[in-house]
Amino acid sequence: MKQVDFPPEIQPYLLPQPGGKYLYHCISCQAEYSIDRLLYTCPQCRSVLLIKDTSWQQLKNIPGPLWRKIFDYRGMLTLPAVRGIYRYHELLGSIIELDSVVYLGEAHTPVVAANDRLRQWAGIPFYFKNDGQNPSASFKDRGMASAFSYLKQLLQHQGLGNVLAVCASTGDTSAAAALYASYLVDGVTSAVLLPHGKVTPQQLGQPLGSGAKVIEIPGVFDDCMKIVEFLAENYPVALMNSKNAWRILGQESYSYEIAQAFDYDVTDLVVVVPIGNAGNITAVMQGFLKLHDLQIITRLPMILGVQSEHANPVFRYYLQEDPAKRRYLPVSVRPSVAQAAMIGNPVSMPRVIRLVEEYRQIAGEHAVQVVEVSEQEIMDAMLMANRNGHIACTQGGECLAGIHKAIDSQIIPQNRMAILDATAHALKFAIFQEKYFSGRFEPEFEVVPRRELQNAPHLVHIPAGVPRPDLKPLSVEELDAFVRFAAGAVAEHLGLSSDGGGSPSN
Repeated sequence: MKQVDFPPEIQPYLLPQPGGKYLYHCISCQAEYSIDRLLYTCPQCRSVLLIKDTSWQQLKNIPGPLWRKIFDYRGMLTLPAVRGIYRYHELLGSIIELDSVVYLGEAHTPVVAANDRLRQWAGIPFYFKNDGQNPSASFKDRGMASAFSYLKQLLQHQGLGNVLAVCASTGDTSAAAALYASYLVDGVTSAVLLPHGKVTPQQLGQPLGSGAKVIEIPGVFDDCMKIVEFLAENYPVALMNSKNAWRILGQESYSYEIAQAFDYDVTDLVVVVPIGNAGNITAVMQGFLKLHDLQIITRLPMILGVQSEHANPVFRYYLQEDPAKRRYLPVSVRPSVAQAAMIGNPVSMPRVIRLVEEYRQIAGEHAVQVVEVSEQEIMDAMLMANRNGHIACTQGGECLAGIHKAIDSQIIPQNRMAILDATAHALKFAIFQEKYFSGRFEPEFEVVPRRELQNAPHLVHIPAGVPRPDLKPLSVEELDAFVRFAAGAVAEHLGLSSDGGGSPSN
């Protein structure tokens, strides 16, 4: 649709113009710094940063209903720069020039309703938002689109020299960072640090395929994170983990898309997200708070964070009901099938604490909840989901197990509707499905396969005397004999009986 064909009152807003004034804002000491340089922690107190638009109040000159129309009509444009997260340019990157936007097809992932059987099992109507359908097959592409667009702008417009983008990863971050760095080509290269033996083969293959330097470290993700933090503080590198505030900014798009998918009425929604390094739940809360501040939405949805029993520092923190008595303590992680969330010391925890407080002040004390689930519950839930038409990863299974537990525990009322974050594609974690089906889970995972959820291929055995096409080329008669025998064996295995009626009608 061409710009001239849009309603006249919308045309001035269709193509976003660079504007606003962004600063790094320390959530602890409130110090502020220019965004003209790469900065990850506050130079004064070492706390994490958020990005603040000091001209934010000017956005309120546009009423909420008009913002809704702007985003809805903007979704009809074909310009690549506004096809992804920058449909919401004014909310998450208004200073970015459109020629600096890096767009690889990320964002606007489908929201897929659960069928009746799965809905009854969960105890509540719900949808999966399939972020595994992003370019690198995970939600991390949202943040990388933001972080690399900012890097590209520094390269193009502010004279930044060659950049080495580095990250620690449990798999998804490295795949996304390597993919976006490889697309830029000029001026940016990438290196990723992975915990040796603790990422799936699929996740290891992705950054290798994108040409990144892949370095394996003995230990767990938290050890890799300490190393890249040291590199970022002492060497000229660009940190691409969620400590990078631009990453958080891009991941806010998840909230904006949910609001838009439900016509900006999120009053009865529960948004369920797994918690690993805590960047995702930070971005989700911040995104909804922004929408509410601009009256694009008039009520905030509930937020349900989910952690595995094997990596649960956020859950443990909020077990203490009295805020004055809460003490944050990192945990030593144990092996988890929700590998992307197997993090014992999330770097965004200070952001979470601040945003949960702000969110609850507006929406009530129960507006943000955190539950923990077992490894068994995660695997069973993932397989249940995928046996009912979904492509959920283990983190998606974690979310489904979480909403199931929250309903059973009456943490969430049954008159709500849930949106579950399937953060990555099921194929990334196929190794855990294979372990489940074959009964080869290591004891430390504490997963015992349920027979009704296991599956395995069935091999048709061809007896001597029946021709086999895998041994030699077959004549017409031999092929007919093979087909007749094999078809009979398949029919017997499937419980089919020949009634002489031919093929079923279409």
